[in-house]
Formats: sequence, structure tokens, C-alpha cells
Amino acid sequence: MEENDFVSVWLEETGNPAIEKLTQLNLDAAQRTTAILAAKGSTENHLAFILDINPDEIKRWLTGRHVFSVKTINEINTALTEIVVNSER
Repeated sequence: MEENDFVSVWLEETGNPAIEKLTQLNLDAAQRTTAILAAKGSTENHLAFILDINPDEIKRWLTGRHVFSVKTINEINTALTEIVVNSER
């Protein structure tokens, strides 16, 4: 495919709505996660511990520098459910 084909030119000029939507969904997920952690008095490190993930990875997630997969979103939701349930005891 040529670099100057119609699609490449159009994407360069107008952006890609699907990528923009995915980016916004990732930011929304990160903001909701941050809000739940704050509301329940939990931390990024606690979330990292539950998920058995390096805390730096969690920081990348929550600053929007990581694309969430469906698997990752499910893992985060499971961990947040654990945090919420434990905070209500």
C-alpha cells in the first residue's frame, strides 16, 4: 500500500474515530478505577497486589498510557469488586 493512498491521507487529516473512541474508553476506565480506589480508601499498590502485577504497570493503566484489553478490564473489575466488598466489612 502506498503511503499517499486515499485512506492514509484521510486518516492523517481527520483522525481515526475508532481509535479516538477506544482511547476515550480507556481513559474512562482509568478514571472510574481511580475514583473507586479513592472512594474505598484503597491504593494503586493494593490493586497491583490483588492483580499480581507490577505497581508501575498499574500507574501506566491509570494515567491512560496503556490500552485495556477485555481480559484486563475483567481482571480490574474482579479486583475492584474485592476491594469494594472488603471495604464494606
